[in-house]
Amino acid sequence: MNQPASLTVKTLVNAPIEKVWMFWTVPSHITQWTFASSDWHAPSAENDLRVGGKFKTTMAAKDGSVSFDFEGIYNKVEQHNKIAYALANGRQVEISFEDADGKTLVTEVFDPEDQNPLDLQETGWQAILDNFKKYAEQN
Repeated sequence: MNQPASLTVKTLVNAPIEKVWMFWTVPSHITQWTFASSDWHAPSAENDLRVGGKFKTTMAAKDGSVSFDFEGIYNKVEQHNKIAYALANGRQVEISFEDADGKTLVTEVFDPEDQNPLDLQETGWQAILDNFKKYAEQN
C-alpha cells in the first residue's frame, strides 16, 4: 500500500492572527505548547524565523525516559500567512494561517514518516495543534 504524499491537520483558534503567529514562532511560547500529552514537555526551543534559518525544539518525556529534537530549516516565511520548512530527515511541512472573522485557521500539511502508522502520526500532530489552540486561547 502506498503512503499518501502528505497528511493534514487543522484547528480554528479563537485569537487574532498576529497573536497566533507570535505564539507559534517565539521560543518562550513554543516551549509552552509543543507536546502532544501532559506527560511530555518542551524544555527548550530555538527559532531563527527566516528563509534559510534553523529551528530546534527539544521534546521530552517529563519522567526523563526519552527526548528528541524536532528540527529543520525554513524554506518559506510569509509573516502572518505561511511557514514552510524541511525537517532534518528531508520531510516537508507547510503551515498556513488564515484570518476567519477575527479567529485564525491554522493548517499543517506534512510528509509522513515511515516508522509509525499514518493514523498515529495524524493523531500526534493533531494533539500538538490542539495543545497550541488551548495555549493560545488561554493566554
